[in-house]
Amino acid sequence: MTINSDSQAVASILRNPQEIRNRCNEILAMGERGALPHFYVHTDKLDDVAGIVADVTRQRYPGCDIPIHSRWRHFEVGGIDRWKQLASEIPTEERARVALDLVIPSVLLDAGAGDTWCYHDSETDLVFCRSEGIAVASFHAFASGGFSSDSDQPLRTDADGLLNFDIIQLAKHFQVDDTNTIEGIEGRTQLLHSLGQLLKARKDIFGDPPRLGCMYDYFLNRDSAPVAADVLYVILDTIAPIWPGRIQLSSTNLGDVWRHSAVRREDETDRLVPFHKLSQWLTYSLLEPFADGGIHVQELDALTGLAEYRNGGLFIDGDVLVPRDPQVLDIEHPPESEIIVEWRALTVALLDRLVPLVCDKLALKKTTLSLAAMLEGGTWAAGRRLAKSFRSGGGPPLRLVSDGTVF
Repeated sequence: MTINSDSQAVASILRNPQEIRNRCNEILAMGERGALPHFYVHTDKLDDVAGIVADVTRQRYPGCDIPIHSRWRHFEVGGIDRWKQLASEIPTEERARVALDLVIPSVLLDAGAGDTWCYHDSETDLVFCRSEGIAVASFHAFASGGFSSDSDQPLRTDADGLLNFDIIQLAKHFQVDDTNTIEGIEGRTQLLHSLGQLLKARKDIFGDPPRLGCMYDYFLNRDSAPVAADVLYVILDTIAPIWPGRIQLSSTNLGDVWRHSAVRREDETDRLVPFHKLSQWLTYSLLEPFADGGIHVQELDALTGLAEYRNGGLFIDGDVLVPRDPQVLDIEHPPESEIIVEWRALTVALLDRLVPLVCDKLALKKTTLSLAAMLEGGTWAAGRRLAKSFRSGGGPPLRLVSDGTVF
C-alpha cells in the first residue's frame, strides 16, 4: 500500500501489532528458505524448546493457572506482595491511578541492567538483579515519594517530580556506585526527564496538574471498553517522543522501530521493522490496574510477544536460531545493527509458533494458554534458565550495547 508523506500516517501503520507480526513473519519466512543474512533457522528444534518451556511452566505454575506476563510479577519477588501491602493504605477510588503512577516509570526504567548490577532489598535482606532488581528498586523509589513533587502526596508520579529526579537520586535509589554499576544510568535519567516534559505537553491524557495516573481516567471516560491494540496505540502516540536516537519521519519519533534490508515496501515504511517491546510490556502491565478500576481490556492476543533478549536468547540457546558467523557471539552489538533487528523479528514470529506446541506439552486446549501467559509461564524464565546454564553471569547469547532505553 502506498501512503502519503504524512508522518503520522506512517507511524500509525507501524504502531499496529498486526503489522509487527506481518513484518516479523516475512523475516521468519526468509529464514525458513535459508535466505537471511545473519541466522540459519531450524524450526524442527521448536518442539524441543516447547518441552523446555513446558517444564519450566509446570515448575513455576503447577496448576497451570498462569497470569499474564507483566511488571506486577516482579513486584512479588522474595515472597512479598509489595503492591498489596502498599495498596491496602490507598482509597479504592484512587488505587488504579496510584498503580499506574508506580508501574509506568518502573517499566520504562527496565531496559536491561547489565551483568554486574544488583539491588539489596533491606526488607527481605535479599539481593535481586536484572529485571527483578529494577522492579524492587523502582518500587521503593516510588513508595518513598521519589517521583512526586508534593510531599503531602508521595504516592504519585507527576511532571515536576520526574523533571526534578536527577542522576544522583537515581543512583541513590538504585544503589549505584563504583562497584555496583548499571548500564545506561544517564539514558534512564534523561528518559524520566523526557517523560516529565511529555506529561506537561499532553494534558489531554495526563490531566492538569499532569500526573501519570490520570491515564486511567482517560480510558475510564471512553464510551466503550478498549481493546489491547487501542491501549498500545494510545501509549505509542503519547510517549513516542521520549525515546532518544530513534528513526524520525518529519517530526514524528517512530520509537522502537529499526531497519532490516529484507523488509521491502514501496512507501516510506520500506525496510522498517517495528517491535515496541517496552510499550507492549507496559500495555500488558496496565491490564491488571485497569481491571481493578473497572476497565476490562479486550482482545489481548492482538499484542505480540516481546522482542527482548530473554525470549530471543531462548531460541539461540535452544538451537532454533544459529548465527551464520559464530564470531558475532564474541562482540557487542548496538540495537540498530541488522543482526539484532533480525534476531528480534525472528523472536516475535517464533513465539507465535511456540504457543500451540507448549499447549500440547501441557495438555491444555489451544484456547487456554494465551501468548501473554506463555511469556510468563514460560519463555522468559526458560530463556533465563538456559542463559545461566550456558554462560557465567547469565547474560544473553548475543551481547548488547545498552543505553538503558531499549533492552
